[in-house]
Amino acid sequence: MNVNLEGLHFKRLRSSEAETLEVQFTEEEIYAALMGMNGDKKAPGPDGLTIAFWQSRWELVKEEIMELFREFYDQCSFAKSLNSTFIVLIPKKGGAEDLGDFRPISLLRVMINGVPAGFFSNSKGLRQGDPLSPYLFVLGMEVLSNLIRRAVDGGFLSASKEQLSALSWILAWFEVASGLRINLDKSVLIPVGEVEDIEEMAVELGCKVGLLPTVYLGLPLGAHHKLSPFGMGLEKLQRDFLWGGDSLERKVHLINWEVVCTQREKGGLGIRKIDSLNKALLGKWVWRFAVENDNLWRLMIGVKYGQEEFGWRTKEARGTYGVGVWKEIMKEAKWCWENIKFKVGKGTRVKFWSDQWCGNERLSHSFPQLYEMAVNRNATVNEMWDHSSGQGGWNLRFHRDFNDWELDLIRGLLIMLRDFKLSSEEDMVLWKGGGGEGGGMGSMG
Repeated sequence: MNVNLEGLHFKRLRSSEAETLEVQFTEEEIYAALMGMNGDKKAPGPDGLTIAFWQSRWELVKEEIMELFREFYDQCSFAKSLNSTFIVLIPKKGGAEDLGDFRPISLLRVMINGVPAGFFSNSKGLRQGDPLSPYLFVLGMEVLSNLIRRAVDGGFLSASKEQLSALSWILAWFEVASGLRINLDKSVLIPVGEVEDIEEMAVELGCKVGLLPTVYLGLPLGAHHKLSPFGMGLEKLQRDFLWGGDSLERKVHLINWEVVCTQREKGGLGIRKIDSLNKALLGKWVWRFAVENDNLWRLMIGVKYGQEEFGWRTKEARGTYGVGVWKEIMKEAKWCWENIKFKVGKGTRVKFWSDQWCGNERLSHSFPQLYEMAVNRNATVNEMWDHSSGQGGWNLRFHRDFNDWELDLIRGLLIMLRDFKLSSEEDMVLWKGGGGEGGGMGSMG
């Protein structure tokens, strides 16, 4: 089966760059390469000399080495013995007996009873440690990258069985073109967010379903949502450092850690607890979503999860698969909004009864009887303002007239509202423990 790779755009060297690959090695390049080797830790060659010898006696052997490279450049070949190696078995554990207990290194020549026993040719591939290996791997991966890039330009890849089938064909073409085989038994399909029919798509591709967090090429992807052992270990290091202890010497902690973390004004040292700091940093994203209206990340989150409450917050983040980063952030929304109040401008994004914008609590809490009688309990501040009468005024509408004993309630509400007027400014949020307008969450930590 032949794979047509026409139409794939590979990166090419310019003529000037290609010519530099065939330029003869200079003395400076050879010297830099030699001195860049770790001479003290390299095993001696067949002549018994280590790299350290050639480094320390450069001035003495320089001409012979330069002649070797000039001969290679002129004749395009070098002595075969320069590339000879030996098969040596390294035991993986003490008391190794079976062949499986050893790890072979070098693969082109064998030693029998300590004596070199001639050469043999490898049938395909590269020997272990060949410096060409990573370069050839990159060239092979360039084919796969171009195949996927061409598919993306054609509308690939959405989360559907048809697209996963197309991906499996791309991988098959790559195997034919490169001679490499992709082991799908060791591959996983990791969804981010909620993906329907993920199990069926994994079957279509021939792999398993994975979840975040996981490990890829030895590196962690994602993280557990709860405070990790690392966080708890970090607090232990803080406590030990404070009292002069370490992992080898245990010192008595004279004051409870809760007291140490208390604010300085209340007798503590003001050291921030890791879990509290983590909650504050997560909560700050709730705040930032409310105030950073034009930022790209905010627009993307709004589109992904949808918005409510006049765009101050997102809808509840739900999902079975993937790392619900925003879902974890939204778990901090309740206490965040309990510490947020509104400054009314136009009044189009603030609810008259259920948002805190006038006084120290919501009007629905301050005047529960009036709230029960309100015609529109979800009305905005703007909707409760009469724009037709001169400079405007409050137009409070209720289902019935007031009884005599209820007049004090409406009087108290009007007294609270008398200093408020709508303006042409936008509504904004304020942090109760912060400084001036526009917020300030410095007190959250």
